[in-house]
Amino acid sequence: MICSPHTSEQMKRKWEVTLKQIEERAARYEKKPLFSAYRPRLSKSEEPPSIWKLFHRQAQAFNFVKSCKEDVHVFALEYKGSDGQRVYLVTTYTELWFHYKLRKNLLHCYEVIPENAVCKLYFDLEFNKLVNPGADGKKMVALLIEHVCKALQELYKVNCSAEDVFNLDSSTDEKFSRHLIFQLHDVAFKDNAHVGHFVRKILQPAFHLIASEDDHRIQGTTAHGFSHYSETSIRQGVSFSKISTDEDTDESRTLNSEKLERLASAEKSNSDLSFLVVKNNLGEKQLFVDLGVYTRNRNFRLYKSSKIGKHVTLEIAEDNKFVPKQYKNVSEENQYFLSSLVSNVRFSDTLRILTCDTPQIKEKGVEYFNSANTSVETIEGFQCSPYPEIDHFVRSLVNKNGIKGGIRRWNYFFPEELLVYDICKYRWCENIGRAHKSNNIMILVDLKNEIWYQKCHDPVCKAENFKSECFPLPAEVSLLFLLREEEELMTDQITNSEAKNLHKPSSTLSTEISSDANWNDDTDDTYFLEATEDAELAEAAEGSLLSYNSGMDEIPDELIIEVLQDEKSS
Repeated sequence: MICSPHTSEQMKRKWEVTLKQIEERAARYEKKPLFSAYRPRLSKSEEPPSIWKLFHRQAQAFNFVKSCKEDVHVFALEYKGSDGQRVYLVTTYTELWFHYKLRKNLLHCYEVIPENAVCKLYFDLEFNKLVNPGADGKKMVALLIEHVCKALQELYKVNCSAEDVFNLDSSTDEKFSRHLIFQLHDVAFKDNAHVGHFVRKILQPAFHLIASEDDHRIQGTTAHGFSHYSETSIRQGVSFSKISTDEDTDESRTLNSEKLERLASAEKSNSDLSFLVVKNNLGEKQLFVDLGVYTRNRNFRLYKSSKIGKHVTLEIAEDNKFVPKQYKNVSEENQYFLSSLVSNVRFSDTLRILTCDTPQIKEKGVEYFNSANTSVETIEGFQCSPYPEIDHFVRSLVNKNGIKGGIRRWNYFFPEELLVYDICKYRWCENIGRAHKSNNIMILVDLKNEIWYQKCHDPVCKAENFKSECFPLPAEVSLLFLLREEEELMTDQITNSEAKNLHKPSSTLSTEISSDANWNDDTDDTYFLEATEDAELAEAAEGSLLSYNSGMDEIPDELIIEVLQDEKSS
């Protein structure tokens, strides 16, 4: 097609006008340039940027944490339109607080309490106010704190009071709701499973009270003021079918008196915790304490967050007596936030780890065995840490030169990704160049930096803050090696499965895919990784989180629209 001279001239003038507009806009942008989308970079310019990454699966998030050298943690986020589903955010405490305090997008956040990680003692308390009109929530909280503090003193010789308990409130007109996080000085629990065992142990009288009030009533004599007996007394084989009379011997009267005293003591113990018994929406009796919050990788709502669809946030209770220790360059609000994190427990030589096991675990009596089949002491019946390959390596360190040492116990500190092994029957210390006579040593494995070193319980070594030379972990026990090995194994399994499915009829294949679709099974993580990441980006955009998660420096759409609107108005 041949353009006429007139048309060609029009096109030229139109191009010149467009070019002039572009040059004018470029000159304007040079004077007032557009800023790229904000990228979280709290570190110094010479250091790598902070981490902010979303995952659809909790297992993926924790695997990513293992591959990071930074001090990162896992949080769960609820978002609009998720139908109860959550995405999992991996970032640092500092990074999260930087955005969280703005309260724009991060409204429904939960701390994921890692399985097997050392943590604080915590409680989730709630009851329906309408069903329990006579219940005094504040008084119940105060009595529970008093009971827990007494139990800590009796069982562990740990001193605490209400001033050591961070008391958070998210109550409404219909529901009383509190979170309690104990801030014990240099004391923490081995993990949240042990916290659960401890809570159940100290609340046993309340369980018995509920059981005895339900249907364990035994006809007794009114002369002694008893109308029913506790389940505890029944299980202990205490019988009260015969009451002392004038014809009884002194021995039988003494025996019956002892039984009555035991019964009275059991009844008093039960009644002391009667304040813990409330009614649910169906009118059934239950505990004021939620015992379902001590499961593996538990999601525990963050300070100042609300549940999805709710507007009541978790705030400091008006009867809270805890005040966090103030540090330079850390605001009071930030310090409250850090105190509310259940798994925010740092390792120190003076930190004491509390344990509480169930009788069933203790009865198992699981033991380590060294190469000579000599049993080595373990604690609480736990055979190994979350990293059995590293356990094997540590045992090899303390089984040499004719000495057969072992692992007495292990503790895992999630903030530092640190495994701390208490060693038994092996006391050689690098600090003194010989074995201690009575004090045992520790082997510490830094999973982030893939190194190990030795410390010890000796008072002199502790006073000197002794720490041995750091040694690299063998390649075969490094986390990256283990993750790669696991990935290769999963890939081989998928490949083999696909090869088998090629020879099956399509109808059979379709049935297998349907029956095998288990989204809680982590073995398909690799297979769906790319699709998951694509979906993650799409959903993150919906939740206004994409700007934090992207690694590119593109100009955000909102800023472009704003500039175009300014251009039109000018």
